[in-house]
Amino acid sequence: MFVSCEKEPNIPRGYTLLLPAVSVGNVGQLAVDLIVHTLGMERIGYLHTDCLLPMVGNNPFATSLEDASQLATGTEVYRSVEKNLVAVQQRAPLVRGKQSEFRRRLLEWAKQCGFSRVVLLTSSHAYERIDTQMTGTQLRYLLSPELEKDVGRVAGELKWTQLERRKLYPGVEHREGEEHMGVFIPGGGITRKFYQECCEADFPLAVLLTFCAEGDNIPDAFSLANYVNQWLQLVPSRKAGSKGATPQTEWKIPSSWTLLFGSAYPPDLY
Repeated sequence: MFVSCEKEPNIPRGYTLLLPAVSVGNVGQLAVDLIVHTLGMERIGYLHTDCLLPMVGNNPFATSLEDASQLATGTEVYRSVEKNLVAVQQRAPLVRGKQSEFRRRLLEWAKQCGFSRVVLLTSSHAYERIDTQMTGTQLRYLLSPELEKDVGRVAGELKWTQLERRKLYPGVEHREGEEHMGVFIPGGGITRKFYQECCEADFPLAVLLTFCAEGDNIPDAFSLANYVNQWLQLVPSRKAGSKGATPQTEWKIPSSWTLLFGSAYPPDLY
């Protein structure tokens, strides 16, 4: 079984599936944290697969001492009935050599559940940018041909920037016919190949990404979450103070973010 459910075993068809990719700076996971916690999404299950390293920890969204002791697995599934949204939060890394199988099983599960679309949140190394990506917004998007039919016009109205195609480096292995695609997402984890597989399977996928570097990636997470919210309208946004500025969203920060860089040093050391 790929997904073990704690609540209702079946997810209604037509939901949007939100996925993070384990990528540079963990920006996708941080953005999902903001969305899950702000919407108060209900945990309904977890991914059960040998493709991920087994991990367990305390409740990352604890709001009191009572629920802080609840255990959380490395990859959990949350649902918002009001927003017709299912979100996967992946904190566990992939087992070496299992990435291909994980992508295959993830796509099979998405098809089986009848999700209307999948939104993959990811990030890419800022130092790999080309000249045209050095200035302006650091946010980009990709749509599979199946989703382009419905969402392409919306992306244009939002004045989003599509990820620039580019030549792959010489010697990089790629499939036959891939040269003209030029999808290059260094540091993006499963993103590039999962996008290609969804295109081949005529499955509706949107990739939303930001360029970033390792370090304090909280600002990048807010930017990516706002990027998603511009399209899906998950959380109300208040108007910005200055004309032409991006509307601001009031995100709720999970309690686990206080430990993003580890706990404080014990004073006994000194």
